[in-house]
Amino acid sequence: MTAIRLVPPFARRASQLAAAVLLMGAAASTALAVQWPVTEQQRGTANQVASAGVPLSELAPNAPDSYTVKRGDTLWDISKVFLRSPWRWPELWGMNLEQIRNPHLIYPGQVLVLEKSGGRARLRLATDVSGNTVKLSPRVRSTALGDGAITSIPLHLIEPFLNEAVVFNTNELAAAPRVVAATEGRVLMTRGDRAYVRGDLGGARDFRLFREAKPLKDPDNGEILGYEAAYLGTAEYTRPAEEGTDDKGKAQIIPATFVITGVRSEVGVGDRLSPVPAREFISYAPHPPSQPIAGRIVSIYGEALNAGQNQIVALNRGAADGMERGHVLSLWRAGRITRDETDPARPQIKLPDERHGLLFVFRVFERVSYALIVSVQEPVIVGDKFSQP
Repeated sequence: MTAIRLVPPFARRASQLAAAVLLMGAAASTALAVQWPVTEQQRGTANQVASAGVPLSELAPNAPDSYTVKRGDTLWDISKVFLRSPWRWPELWGMNLEQIRNPHLIYPGQVLVLEKSGGRARLRLATDVSGNTVKLSPRVRSTALGDGAITSIPLHLIEPFLNEAVVFNTNELAAAPRVVAATEGRVLMTRGDRAYVRGDLGGARDFRLFREAKPLKDPDNGEILGYEAAYLGTAEYTRPAEEGTDDKGKAQIIPATFVITGVRSEVGVGDRLSPVPAREFISYAPHPPSQPIAGRIVSIYGEALNAGQNQIVALNRGAADGMERGHVLSLWRAGRITRDETDPARPQIKLPDERHGLLFVFRVFERVSYALIVSVQEPVIVGDKFSQP
C-alpha cells in the first residue's frame, strides 16, 4: 500500500470552522463552529465495539479490504460499504474509535482499512508500505463551507423541507396575521409583489406564508395529532399598519405592507403568515430507536396519492412517543387478503406483512414526525405501517 498523507480531525481545528458545519437552509456567508452531538447510547455502542470489533456476520457481503473516502460520500454511504445495515454508524465509528475519534469528522482522501481476525472485524486508517502508521503533522488548511468533513446523510434531499414541512399543535394559523389585499386588485401574488396584511406581527420582520392548515388524523383512531399547513413562500415586512380617518373623519384601517420574497406556490388573499424560526444547525446521525416503536403513515407531503423514494411522509409518532431526529425505521407492506384455494372450504386468509423500505426521520414535532423515504420497493400510501428496523 502506498503512503497516504492524511489530515486528521484533531489537526483540522481551523478548517472545522468552515467545513464541519451543516448549514440548514440558505448558504451562509460566515463559518461557525459546531459541537457535533453524540448520544450516550451511540458512544456506549462505539466503546463496546471498539474493544472487540464486530462479528464477521455483520459485515456487508462484499465489504472491501479498504475504502478511500470520496467527496460526496456520507456516513450512510460508508456504512453500506462495510456493514449490512447503513444506519449502524456507531459500529463503523467504534471499529476505528482510536484513530477516528469523531464520527462526524471523516474527510475525503482518508483510507479506511478493514482488518479481520478471530472472527471479528475492525476498521483503521491506512498505513504506509513499511507497516508503520502514517505520521500526521498538524497543519492548517482553509476550506470553503461544505467542502470538508462528510455528512451523515445526503442533506440536499431534506434541506428544502426544513422550513416548509410544519405541523402546528393547534390550528393557531386561524388567528395568525393574514393577507387581506394585493396591489392593483390582483387575486394571486408572486415574488416581488406587495401584499397587505392585518394581524398581530409580534415584532417579527420575516415571515413564512401558509395556506389554511389541515388536520392530521391518526389512521388508528381518528384523533387529531396536529395541523399541517401548505407552505407557499416567504414575505418581508416593509411598512407598519396605521390608523387614519377619511374625509368625513371616520376611522380607517390601513394594513401593514409586505413584499413577497420567495414563492413555492402563488399567494392569495386569506393566506396566513407565521414568523420564520431561528435557523437550526443540526447534524443527522442515523441510528435505530432505543426502544420498540411502531405506527402508521399519516400523510404524504404535497398533493400526491402515493410516495416513492426520496419523497416525504408524515408519521403518527413524535417527540412524545420517543421519536428523534436521525431515527431509521422500517416500512411495511400490508399482506394482501386472498383465499386458500387448496382448502375445499376456500377460507379467506391474510398474507404476512413484508418489510419493503426504510424511512429516515429528519423533523420531529410533539406528536408527528416527518421522514424521508430512503428506499422502497412499492408505492407508499397513507396508513402504511412502520416500525424499528
